[in-house]
Amino acid sequence: MTTAAQPGTTAVVTLTGVTKEYPGGVCALRGVDLAIGERELLAIVGPSGSGKSTLLHIVGTLDQPTAGTVTLAGHDVGTLTDRRLSALRAQHVGFVFQAFHLVPGASALANVAEGLRYCGLTRAARRRRAADALERVGLGDRMHHRPHELSGGQKQRVAIARAVAGEPDVLLADEPTGALDSASGEAVMDLLHELNADGATIAVITHDMELAASLPRQVRIRDGQVVDDTHWDRIAVESGTR
Repeated sequence: MTTAAQPGTTAVVTLTGVTKEYPGGVCALRGVDLAIGERELLAIVGPSGSGKSTLLHIVGTLDQPTAGTVTLAGHDVGTLTDRRLSALRAQHVGFVFQAFHLVPGASALANVAEGLRYCGLTRAARRRRAADALERVGLGDRMHHRPHELSGGQKQRVAIARAVAGEPDVLLADEPTGALDSASGEAVMDLLHELNADGATIAVITHDMELAASLPRQVRIRDGQVVDDTHWDRIAVESGTR
């Protein structure tokens, strides 16, 4: 299945014919075509072992495909050196994971500022931008607290602040509510909706069908292939081709 970005938008990430094979004949992705447009909020959803984590790693340039093309912010990822690829990732991609990955002894402000270390900013500029990001996620009054002084939901907000502080083109959130209780999870998803309304492009990787259904677009993956894209289906209906 070929998937498209929203009409009238520029694709931030495009995958064309992407396949990923591992030693031993394991094929995690099989000819995936996917486009994510500016300001989109979508779920990449599938059961364990479907290939969605591999897809996340390739979209985020943490891994390279065996075959196919990945374009990020207009750059063909496969043509870049490791150094240029690292710079591209630092500038254009933000990551949020189920595990918060915060430095235990550092304040929320220091954790967010550390994520900007490779952005070419001075220490003072990194701290200013980190403070702005924490204000943006509702933690202006917690920026000097350390992780053990924060709730699970607040820790995830710090992780989100760290991801958005660099103003990336796309935010990849891998099971962002997986380690949270239901109330904290809802609050985190509300925050992602707010960030999207402010212009952020966000892809949420999840196995939670209910969470996926709450987002405007759902890309379903199974056995390494995109088997359904609600946005693509909607375009087909509106164009009268389905």
